[in-house]
Formats: sequence, structure tokens, C-alpha cells
Amino acid sequence: MLKSLKIRAAVAIVVCVTALVFLVPTVLTNIPTPWKDYLPKEKIHLGLDLQGGMHLVLEVDTAKALEAMVERLANDMKESLMAGKVRFRNLEANKSLISFDLTEASGKSTLDKILLEQYPDLEIISSGSKEAGQKVTLKLKEKRAVELSRLTVEHSLETIRSRVDQFGIAEPEIVPQGDNRIMVQLPGVKDPERAKKLIGKTALLEFKLVDDENSLEEALKGVIPEGDIIAYGTRSDKSSGQRGSVPYLLKSKSLLTGASLEEAKVQIADRYGEVHVSLKFNSQGAADFERITGENIRKRLAIVLDGVVHSAPVIEDRISGGQAIIRGSFTMDEARDLAIVLRAGALPAPVNILEERTVGPSLGTDSVNMGIMATIIGTLLVIVFMAVYYRLSGLVADFALLTNIIVVLATMAAFRGTLTLPGIAGILLTVGIATDANILIFERVREELRSGKTIKAAVDAGYSRAFITILDTHITGIVAAVFLIMFGTGPIKGFAVTTIIGLISSLFTAIFVTRIIFDYFTWNYKIDKLSI
Repeated sequence: MLKSLKIRAAVAIVVCVTALVFLVPTVLTNIPTPWKDYLPKEKIHLGLDLQGGMHLVLEVDTAKALEAMVERLANDMKESLMAGKVRFRNLEANKSLISFDLTEASGKSTLDKILLEQYPDLEIISSGSKEAGQKVTLKLKEKRAVELSRLTVEHSLETIRSRVDQFGIAEPEIVPQGDNRIMVQLPGVKDPERAKKLIGKTALLEFKLVDDENSLEEALKGVIPEGDIIAYGTRSDKSSGQRGSVPYLLKSKSLLTGASLEEAKVQIADRYGEVHVSLKFNSQGAADFERITGENIRKRLAIVLDGVVHSAPVIEDRISGGQAIIRGSFTMDEARDLAIVLRAGALPAPVNILEERTVGPSLGTDSVNMGIMATIIGTLLVIVFMAVYYRLSGLVADFALLTNIIVVLATMAAFRGTLTLPGIAGILLTVGIATDANILIFERVREELRSGKTIKAAVDAGYSRAFITILDTHITGIVAAVFLIMFGTGPIKGFAVTTIIGLISSLFTAIFVTRIIFDYFTWNYKIDKLSI
């Protein structure tokens, strides 16, 4: 029995010492340099409600994603009809519809075959006769449209998460809400406007040829050649230093997009100290870029980001190696943010900010102080009650209670948990539950002593008979908290996490630790009366 006691005591000591070690970075701000190499680096992170930050609710414009999908299908449809030698005219995409005229009735059967083999997501919703041919209207199937909307929201969420992670915000909360909304909580963010730009930028990177063969002046008057678009960039005036808008006539077809990017990083030019973003394409993108530049020597290739032309250099020669540069008179922060969004990838659809709240650090500090004060007062009241009502046995329970709190906080630090105001409430709740477990044990021990059993037998019976009840209450609490994590959001999850950790720790401290103390005294000393 003595050997068993030593093993249990060793386990308890190891757990307690480990917990204290993991709490050192959280409790001590100025740790001596030699110690830092041997201590854990992680500490408890504070949530948005405790340290301040930004709360956003974003709406993903899934309709725009559907329109873009339909437009791509319309462009592909043109090539497919021409390849199938189907005569048509006036093919255009309008929101979720594709419409065109078949100039020959014989083309209908070929069209049906093309739709069946190449475009299973499209269906004909109307096909009527006109004077010059047959009017055909196509629509994206409803099932495919719903699936695309869902995938758009999922892709947007992952892209935003990747951007926020690279931005360096600790413990962000990014979760879906409803069908097309995303909640973003950024604790400790110091520049809300920069964060909003980083999250909301679509970051669609395209490489398009500049149309120098047609007149830009005529296009600005409204005579835009078929297959062309007008886009704008900015340019600094050398004399005044002011930036002005510059129009470009571009081919609408994108020769290459940011989907082929492998790396984007900030660099500084040696001669003038100009900040720019260096791009590196993957193997397929590098091959495409080399082919594009080889086929368009002496032409201008525009680098377009979210519809804005950043530069349009002349292609002097075939460019191999798959590298390009985006220039645009960037500041260092602008260049870094641009590199982040390019690495994370473009959002599949624009996002709109529906709700925005900024929690100031002063409010966070007040919440921390009030939460800590409530926890301290509640814990002290429980400690005093246990010591008065159960005397020395109550002090044993108080020791287990303090150990429970230390283990809970250390576990959160070890697993990079985020402490929120509801999380503090969860810790306070587990204080009561842990105390209740000891009360059940002590009352059982009292009953056994009244029945005439010896102290050792009464302690053994009290722990064994109360164990099942304590285990049941803790398991039901853990199950309820698991459901809160599964279906809850932000603050509710914070409460549930600390509750689960606290309940598991309570089983360890209230049953395992206190039993070691009672066994030590009842096995090693002849006790005539138990102070309970």
C-alpha cells in the first residue's frame, strides 16, 4: 500500500509542477534570459472581450460568384459552338442566364449534344423561334447553383483565415454564420482599417494584353472594340508629384491569373529604394508565362489587380523562370499586405461588411479586472465555507480546489487556449462543481463514521460510494459542454472549453489528490478522530 501511495503522490506532484511551469510565461512578464530557453513559450491568450480588438460580420456576395461562373461558361460556350460549326450570334451572359440566337435550325441537335457532353450544369429554359433563327436561353441548374454558393462561402472562409494567419493575429475566431455570412473576431488588432482592407480585398490578379491597335480616345467616347474593356491605373506626375488616373484599353481575356502563383514577397529595388512585390509562378504558370511573353514580344502586358492596372510594361523578350514584378509606389505595409493576399489567393466573391464593432483596450482591461475579482471573491468564499464547515478536511478540499484552478489555466496555456469573459465564468463554475464533489465525499465519510466504522474504513467507503455519483455528474456536464462547442459560437465556446477542462481537472483533484492526503495520514498515523 505504501508503494501505491508513493506512486500516486509522484503522479500528483509531476502534474502540479508541470502546471506551474506552463503558467510561468503567463504570470511572469520579465523572465530571466537563461530561463527562457528551458521554459514553454506559450501563454494564455486573451479573447476579444478581454484584450480588445475587432468584431466583423461579413456577407459573401454569392450572386457575384454565380455571375462570374456563368460568364466563364458563356466564353467557353462561344468556343465550343464555333468548334462544333454551329452558326450563332448575339451570345451574351446576363446575370444567371446565357442567351444567343441560332441562325440555322440544324444547329439545335448539335447544341443539345454539346450541352450533354460538355456543359452538364446548364439547362435550356426557353427555346423559341424568331424571324432570323431560334432564340436559346440557358441557365445554371438549381442544384449546381446551391452547391456553388456553399463552396464559395467555404473558400472565402479559408482564404480569410489564411490572410489573418499571415497577418500575425493570435487566436482569431473565424466561423461561418448562416448560409452566406462569416464572423471574424480579431483580438488585439491595433490597426482596424488595415485589417479590414486585408480581409475584404478580392485580390483577383490577372495578366491582360494592352490593345494598342485600336484607339483609346474612341473607346473613351463609347466606341469600345469587341473583346476589349477599359481599365484604369494610377501614375505619378514627375513635375507635381501628384498621382492621377490613367485609362487603358485592354483585351478582356485574361492570359494568366493569380491561381498560378507559387510565391509573392516584398522586395526593395537596389537603385532607388522602390518597394515592389515579386511574383513567382508554379511550374505550369511559369510555362504559360514563358509562352505568353514569347508570343507577344513588343506588346504591352498589363498586370491587373481587382480591376486596377498596376503596371503595363512592354515585353522585350521571352521571359523564362516564371517571375514577374508588381510596381505601384507602395508603402512597406501596402506591399506586405498585397503579398499576403496574393499568397492566400483571391476571394471567389466580394465580401461586404454587415456589422463592425471595435472593443477598446480599456473596456478589455475592465472586463479582465472584474472577471478576476469575481473569481477571487467566489473562490475565497468557497474556501472559507469549506474550512469552517469541514474544518481540517475542508482545508484539504481547499488545497485541491486551488490545484484545480492552476491545472485549468496551465492546460489552456499548454494548448494555446483563448481565455474569454465567459471562460472565466466557466472556471468559476468548475470551482463550485469541484467543491460539490468533495462535499459528497465528506458527507459519505460522516455517514460511515456515524455507523461506527473506523476512520480508515470510513474514508475508503466514502470515496468508493461517492465516486459513481461524482463521475456521473461530471460526465453529463462534459457532454453538455461538448454540444455547446459543436453548436455554439465565440463566447459560448469559450465557456464550454474552460468548463470541460475544469471538469476533467476536478475529477483529478477532488478524488485523486485529496485521497492521497487522507491515505497518507490514515496509513501512517494512528488517528483517533477525523476533523470533518
